Amino acid sequence: MESSKNKDNLKIILDDSSDLSLNQIRRLLNKMSASEIAHALESSPPTQRTLLFSLLKTEEEGDVLFELGEEIQQDLVSKLSNEELTEAVKELELDEIVDILQNLPEERMKKILSKMSLVDRKRIEMGLIYPDNTAGGLLNTDVISVRPNNSIEVVISYLRDQGELPENTDKIFVVNDDNEYLGELSISSIITSNPLRIVKEIMESDISPLKTDQDDKEVAILFERNDLISSPVIDENNKLIGRITIDDVVDVIREDADQNLLGMAGVAEDTFAPPGRAARSRVFWLTMNLITAFIASSTINLFQDVLDKIVYLAILMPIVASMGGVAATQTLTIVLRGLTLEQINTSNIRWLFKRELAVSILNGIVLSLLVGFITYAWFQETILSILISCALIINLISSVIAGILVPLILRRFNQDPAIGGSVVVTTVTDVVGFLSFLGLATIYLI
Repeated sequence: MESSKNKDNLKIILDDSSDLSLNQIRRLLNKMSASEIAHALESSPPTQRTLLFSLLKTEEEGDVLFELGEEIQQDLVSKLSNEELTEAVKELELDEIVDILQNLPEERMKKILSKMSLVDRKRIEMGLIYPDNTAGGLLNTDVISVRPNNSIEVVISYLRDQGELPENTDKIFVVNDDNEYLGELSISSIITSNPLRIVKEIMESDISPLKTDQDDKEVAILFERNDLISSPVIDENNKLIGRITIDDVVDVIREDADQNLLGMAGVAEDTFAPPGRAARSRVFWLTMNLITAFIASSTINLFQDVLDKIVYLAILMPIVASMGGVAATQTLTIVLRGLTLEQINTSNIRWLFKRELAVSILNGIVLSLLVGFITYAWFQETILSILISCALIINLISSVIAGILVPLILRRFNQDPAIGGSVVVTTVTDVVGFLSFLGLATIYLI
């Protein structure tokens, strides 16, 4: 019921015709959670977004900033003074503060750190050591650890003394006197075990901790496969330095999915970004697409003579190229998904290629018969109908080769296949489609 009310509040705030006063908007914002306010900001044009954010209390700004996408977060942070930003983030968890501060210019980051207490500054500086796309960049230092020789009774007493456990605490960690990781102890085991038993008797010691340099996508996969809520993180000396919790991993999964979706179209921007910024983010891949369009056009130009003599070839050739492009995009999407989930490797890529090849041949036979029949009914030309059917099959087969090889090659050269893949495979299928159809026409119709 509360969620429904907040959705209604969100609609009212975003409705230009609602004619609310600033005090009314502020009261509505007070009833909403940080994530809901962040959604309202992300759903607003820049001017309205700035106004809504200015209505927040300083202590609310940090939570909202953390919930925002990177581009909008940086834009709003740039409008805050160092004093206000320091005050806004001081109550956040370590990983949340690091997430906000690591995108700041170095000079500004130093000024903000200088305004913090020595303890907080050291904790944050430790978090800033690690890249944000690694386990070290995700970790939080709010860990509870015990010694292997403690009794469960002592552990329970220690936990009670904490007053309140950190969020998503489903386990505590076992370390030696040098803080080296030994294992973990689930809260359920603590509750159900005999209080006189010793920690080392019931702890799990065969579960591998995460390492600071592990990629965040690998971390997300491990959480998903093992149904983890939290996991310890160790440094190169096997010392426990923090933990990663499921809420951080969900953010990684969401951001990765968002990047892949936008990357397929060569776009990386806020939905309501100003025209100038949006244009800059898109122009590179539009330029690349323009270059590939000229490549396809030059292929057509090779067959100018045959097009001059048989004009209706120009009517039919987009069919072959278009079908190949769609088929290649389908295969590309399957491969990108497999690469993202790490389902594709050297042992199964050959099977996947054969499967996609079989699919393209089956679809090619069905669609070529359909296209051939329509072409004959349209132009009453038997040879032309056979040629376009053959060209369609050739291009559908080429679409499989491009859809599988292009993302693998881009990945090998450390390029994001989600961003450049669609441009490359579309070019390949356009060129092969034009070459096959117009080339066959030149051989058999001239």
